[in-house]
Amino acid sequence: QVQLRESGGGLVQAGGSLRLSCTASKRTSESYAMGWFRQAPGKEREFVSTINWIGDSTDYADSVKGRFTISRDGAKNTVYLRMNSLKPDDTAVYFCAASRYGIVPGGPGSASAMDYWGKGTLVTVSS
Repeated sequence: QVQLRESGGGLVQAGGSLRLSCTASKRTSESYAMGWFRQAPGKEREFVSTINWIGDSTDYADSVKGRFTISRDGAKNTVYLRMNSLKPDDTAVYFCAASRYGIVPGGPGSASAMDYWGKGTLVTVSS
């Protein structure tokens, strides 16, 4: 069982930046792929980004490509999501997830490959 805890959400103005963190309760760097997903009010959960277990392969949703960066620190059992140039459309609850698969291709189907989920952290971007 892996427990995930997100942090770093908050209120930011459009154009601003935030860095989300997700810390796992056990060592995940050896084999787990990690991902970020988000759910805006009244919308379905959507894929944001994934990173493989080594940390050398990443994938991004088109809507965040070039603005968001996913990374991981194996020693700290932590995955990060750096979000730059934030837009009001980025407002959502952001969820961290872990997969026992070492690599999970990004896209609409990636959520089904995740085995563990955090409770989420709210990001609000004001215009």
